[in-house]
Amino acid sequence: MASSSGPALNEELQCSICLEVFTDPVTTPCGHNFCRTCLSKCWTDTQPCFCPLCKDTFSRRPDLKINTTLREVAQHFKEKLNLGEPEVFCDACGERKQKAVKTCLTCPSSYCETHLEPHLSVPRLKKHKLINAVENLEDYICQKHERPLELFCRDDQTCVCLFCTEGEHRTHNTVPIEEESREKKNQLVQTQTDVYQTIQDRMKKIQEIKHSVELRKRNTEKEKSSSVELFTDLIRSIERCQSEQLKMMEEQQKAAEKQAEDLIKELEQEITELKRRNTELEQLSHTDDHLKLLQMSSSLYSRPHSKNWTEIRIDSDVNVNSLISALTELKETQDETLNEKLSQTGLTWAQKFAVDVTMDPDTADPYLILSEDGKQVSHGDIKRNVPENPKRFDKGLSVLAKQGFSSGRFYYEVQVKGKTVWSLGVARESINRKGTITLTPDDGVWALILRNENKYSACEYPLVSLSLRVKPEKVGVFVDYEEGLVSFYDVESRSHLYSFTGQTFTDKLYPFFSPYLNDKGKNSNPLIISPLLD
Repeated sequence: MASSSGPALNEELQCSICLEVFTDPVTTPCGHNFCRTCLSKCWTDTQPCFCPLCKDTFSRRPDLKINTTLREVAQHFKEKLNLGEPEVFCDACGERKQKAVKTCLTCPSSYCETHLEPHLSVPRLKKHKLINAVENLEDYICQKHERPLELFCRDDQTCVCLFCTEGEHRTHNTVPIEEESREKKNQLVQTQTDVYQTIQDRMKKIQEIKHSVELRKRNTEKEKSSSVELFTDLIRSIERCQSEQLKMMEEQQKAAEKQAEDLIKELEQEITELKRRNTELEQLSHTDDHLKLLQMSSSLYSRPHSKNWTEIRIDSDVNVNSLISALTELKETQDETLNEKLSQTGLTWAQKFAVDVTMDPDTADPYLILSEDGKQVSHGDIKRNVPENPKRFDKGLSVLAKQGFSSGRFYYEVQVKGKTVWSLGVARESINRKGTITLTPDDGVWALILRNENKYSACEYPLVSLSLRVKPEKVGVFVDYEEGLVSFYDVESRSHLYSFTGQTFTDKLYPFFSPYLNDKGKNSNPLIISPLLD
């Protein structure tokens, strides 16, 4: 950088998509800046449009105009960087030396435009080796033979002159430095691409960690609120246990936030190092100084050492089992019914809002088979001849319930016993029913899924993996429309599986089912809506 303030300023003037200083910067409605071309490419196949940095979604494509002030600042910064290049002066000029434009490795001397003319017109001089003007001319001359370094020895990985090839390098594989330089540039471009992708992965990981810790924070607040409601029904002897448990939960939250902070700091340090490496690669990939490229590339085009971040996650669930156990033990002698209340309070309360749900055959994918009573669905191997209508899913093996809800609370249960793959939840009425379905809240689906027999996930963005000690055989789904809450329960163990919180519902919501593929009989069991109402 041109000055000590360069790196910090470069960070502020850098597009987070191409990692370069802004070119024609535009500002999104959420306040972030990107190169106009970069953002246009990002939005080519995106519907709806969203900010690549903070993921804010825009209902319609913003009319973006160039931020002229930021463009001028970025241009000034680019010009300032160029001023940091060393100047080379003509060796043939008198007292008033002009800036050299070329260096002759045969002479060896550097020349301005005027004194370079003989090398461009005199036949004998036209055979001399010219390169862009360089300051350290001795680095381009063979120290042994005092001849230009024009060849590269691939056996010894060093630059040599013609005389060297007649001596100790006589039997070695040598090529013109221009040819080797082209190959090294190709390697640098690939390495640069890898480094850029690694930067993007690290930035995505930061967003994932931030999302996980925020989700954990919301769950912590939710469980704290539930704990307070529960403690109001208990006698004074339980207040001490409540205080200790809440303190422990807060300490765990702080520990999770500290862990996330440390991970983010480490990721940001790695990104800074990768950006520095990326800048060096970019500068080197555009240089015409072949010798400098070959001398420096060996330390740059190899991938930097990087930690494997794939499996590193922040646990977003809050375990209140210790609270339930402590309270149960404390109150057991005073209230025989307290055990059940403590361990089942969430599910028992949700089951009060049970509704009678049946599947709507008019929405069922043609490959799905529904029972006559609309309580079971499974995958058939043959596409059924069914009437085409706007309500029907034509891909995704999905079906909705006949019953929809636009307010209040509702709850239903589905038997998933014996299945290896399934999807359950609720979907908004306006969900796209033609083509491939994306199971995310942004696309109108709040779902829990099972894949590969034992991989349970909540369909957030990104996907949230769930570690379940017991495979659920019956799943309960509870929705509080006004609270923006969708919760899932293991009915048999009466345990909470996952909750989507802080959602905003505007459409009518329908129970959503997908039994997925039959898989040659391995996943042939149907999804069955369990009876709850007399």
